[in-house]
This record gives sequence, C-alpha cells and structure tokens, in this order.
Amino acid sequence: MKPYRSLLFVPGHKRSWIDKALASEADAIIIDLEDSVPEPDKGLARANALDALRAHTGDKGILIRPNALDTIHFGADIAETTHGSLTGFLLPKLFSRDDVVRFDALVTAAEIMHQVPRGSVELIPSLETAASISKVDEILAGPRVGGVMAAAAKDADVSREVGFSWTPEGTETLYLRSKVVLAARAAGLRSIVLGLWQEVTNVDGLRRFAADNHGLGYTGQVLIHPTHAPVANESYGLSAAMRDYYEGLVEAFEDGQRQGHGAVSYRGDHIDLAHANHARQALAFAGNN
Repeated sequence: MKPYRSLLFVPGHKRSWIDKALASEADAIIIDLEDSVPEPDKGLARANALDALRAHTGDKGILIRPNALDTIHFGADIAETTHGSLTGFLLPKLFSRDDVVRFDALVTAAEIMHQVPRGSVELIPSLETAASISKVDEILAGPRVGGVMAAAAKDADVSREVGFSWTPEGTETLYLRSKVVLAARAAGLRSIVLGLWQEVTNVDGLRRFAADNHGLGYTGQVLIHPTHAPVANESYGLSAAMRDYYEGLVEAFEDGQRQGHGAVSYRGDHIDLAHANHARQALAFAGNN
C-alpha cells in the first residue's frame, strides 16, 4: 500500500459523512463498520460502504474497518464490501497471525465471488491489543499485509489492554511505537501509520504529535476529523526546504561519483551512498502524494 499521509475515519452508517470525507484533503478514508456504528445500523453501514465504492472514481484510497472476528458481523462485512475500488481492510482487535490468516481466507473467497483480482485487496493490521503488539513480527509476515497501524490513542482499547496512562508527550508509548516501526521496516512495508489524536480543537498538539511520530519513522496518521488532514499532510510530507536539500544531496553525490569519488561534502556534511539512498527514498515517498 502506498504511504498515505492522512487516513480519515468516517462512520459507515452516515452516508453524507462518507461523501464529505471523500471530498476532504485526506489522502485516504477509512469507512468504519465497527465501533462507531450502532448495532442496529451495521447492515446500513455495509450498504453505504459498497455504494461509495461503486461510485468512487478518484485516486483517494478507500479502506474499510470490519467488525472483529468475535462478532457476528465480520463475515458479512468482508463478503459484502470487497470491491475493485477497495484499497484494503483495516483489521481490528487482532491477537495473533492466525487472525490475519482467517481474514485473508475470507477476503480471498470474496475476491473470487465478486471477480476482483486475487490478492489485490490488502490487509492492514491494527495493533491495539497487547498480544498483537508483542507478536507484531508474526502478524506482519502475511503475504496480503500491505501496511500497519499502531494504536496509541488516549483512553482507548490499546491503553486499556497495555495499561498505560496517556500523555501528550507519548513517553509511555514510545517503546510500542518504536517496536512497530522496526517490525514494519523489517517486513518491507511502506505504509506505517499511527492512530490517533483525539483532541479535535488542539491543532498545535496534533502538529507536535505528528511531527514526533514522523521523526520516529511513521509515514502517516489515522484521523477523526477532516480539519486534521492538512496538518497531517504537512507533517508527514516533505517540506519544500527538505525536498530542495535531498535533491541537492543526490545531485552532489552523483556529481562526485562521476568524478570518481565515493564520498563528498554537501552543505558541510560528509555524505556517501547511504545518505544518497536515504534521500532518494524520502523523495520517492513524497512523490506518491
């Protein structure tokens, strides 16, 4: 999955909200069939999600969060919303790789049923249980896994599971956030997102939170309000100054190579192939957005 900078949650039972989310500045939306949807509206949420997928023609990513495996809804969620316009499923409340395998089997069956190219719908594990975080390497090893979401939200499932007390500084979740980034990189994943910032009106706090996590290695963030999308896009994107820096670095290194040098000086720094490759990766990621 491409490294989306901003992924906006929207309750599936509110059709007009889905349209507003699609019109927002978010790189992708996540149509929620799970926690934000009341029990009587689960079927409506599935129908709305499928309707939105059928009507979708843009390049904005559309993901769906189905209900968990211990509910009566997950089978219908997968079977009724697998579609050619679907980017992937954000998998909730996982405990082991076996859970990913179960979802994978359901998605494969749905792809066959709806004549969607097999393997095209990706799985994005949401790590919100202590078990899933501790087994992150196994969970991300699945062939259909295209990205990962680490949960570090205030007073939510992950804080209850792990037992931490949330602070804006995030010291209490630094280990688990770092662990997920390392595992995702080892698995070769390009999309590593974090969820989420809950203080809707505290935009300065969101900006600090996003900047810190981008520095840690995250490529994007799950959001709950459309006004947060521009902040996330800026924070997880490449600024004009950094783009200029990296482009100049690559040019300086390549000039040095043509002159027979393996390392050169650039703006006072010693740079070699490793630095050039880092710059190329940053520019490539930025080019996807």
